[in-house]
Amino acid sequence: MRILYLLFAIVLLLFQVAPGSAEPLFADTAECKSQGNFCRVATCPPTFAISGSCHGGLLKCCSK
Repeated sequence: MRILYLLFAIVLLLFQVAPGSAEPLFADTAECKSQGNFCRVATCPPTFAISGSCHGGLLKCCSK
């Protein structure tokens, strides 16, 4: 039974996300977010306009 606790702890350690790993990998995403904008899959909300792309052109960058 103790081995199960050890295995569970090892699995948790393996699947932990390293700090900073959620940083954008794409240059267009970093540029969009640095300007205070955000990325969306669908069209931008009514009060926002599309100002570029994110994630290599897969998403839209929405700005006020």
